Amino acid sequence: MVLFTALIRVLHARFRSPVDIVTSGPWSEPLLRGQPGVGEIWSLRSRKTPYWLSTDQRRVVRRLRARGVGPTWFCDGSDAARPLLARAGIPGEFIVDVRNHPLLPGEHATEQWRRLAQITPDAVAGTAAAGWTAPESRGAELAAVTPGCHLEVGESQRIDLDSWLRARGLDAAPLILVQIGNKRTMRRGLRRLAVNNKYWPTERWAEVLRHVRSQHPQHAIVLLGTGPEYALNQEVAALADIAGLHNAADDLPIPRLVALLAHGAGLITVDSGPAHAAAAVGCPLVVLFGKALPSLYRPWGTAGADVKVLCGQVAGEPDMLGIEARSVSAAWSSLKLRETRDPGMRGGAHTLLSGGARSMS
Repeated sequence: MVLFTALIRVLHARFRSPVDIVTSGPWSEPLLRGQPGVGEIWSLRSRKTPYWLSTDQRRVVRRLRARGVGPTWFCDGSDAARPLLARAGIPGEFIVDVRNHPLLPGEHATEQWRRLAQITPDAVAGTAAAGWTAPESRGAELAAVTPGCHLEVGESQRIDLDSWLRARGLDAAPLILVQIGNKRTMRRGLRRLAVNNKYWPTERWAEVLRHVRSQHPQHAIVLLGTGPEYALNQEVAALADIAGLHNAADDLPIPRLVALLAHGAGLITVDSGPAHAAAAVGCPLVVLFGKALPSLYRPWGTAGADVKVLCGQVAGEPDMLGIEARSVSAAWSSLKLRETRDPGMRGGAHTLLSGGARSMS
């Protein structure tokens, strides 16, 4: 969902109105609520539940009908949610479907969404009907939209983070952040499953943490994650056996996590949502990739923070297990850390729909 900010920002520039979003999953709303260019957010628990058994699907359809027909961007790789647009009375000629505009060779995901946002549905192409302005008349606005992902930290997030840092005794020291786990790691069963291509051994994490501590004795090191990752973090912390290590995986709702990333000096992480959020708020990071393509999913933020990408191979195939701890430590040592608190902290899908624009992923 962080990657979709590249799409939202261009649609907002084109239509000069907020982009309404229909999405599924629990992360989208707390991540995107209040972000620049975001309007209403309507969530679905499941896109695959039969329509007449799904109260949330029926609720979303009612709201889309009330909203009226407008340009719509459907950004879902499957067609499970497409019937909702038909039920809401949105004709196909008003829809830009990502499946009709696949990735170009070597194209980054944010570039694909940026390109998709500049495609006009057939029903309004070349017209300014019903208040919709053709894209060519907004060239200056579009050119001003910096490529990449962008998240802003609101005042309420800043206040919450300040209070949280004080309560944990983290308000005085600069922070180094580490994201060890991911949702695949925390699935039931052995961590090292064939489907878990984002697993990296706890012994290597411990070695990296000891290196970070030796380089930055005055920094606090904070282990990130969701509740289920707390025990994994504790295991790595015990192996590392260093001072100033804080496990925060039990207390990081999405708005606080984003604010913390905007506050940290740097991040070490596997390829994950927090990696993209970090880049989107200008946090420098070292990111470990498994089977995913860095050319497609390398964290890319508008602030241009330093990003070091590490890849490994096992038996000639891309594999995170092929990354050695010393390589991560070396990448960290060369990273351009953020030395002071982000100025923005003090100064400052799913279906995407806008007053004239709408999209779905």
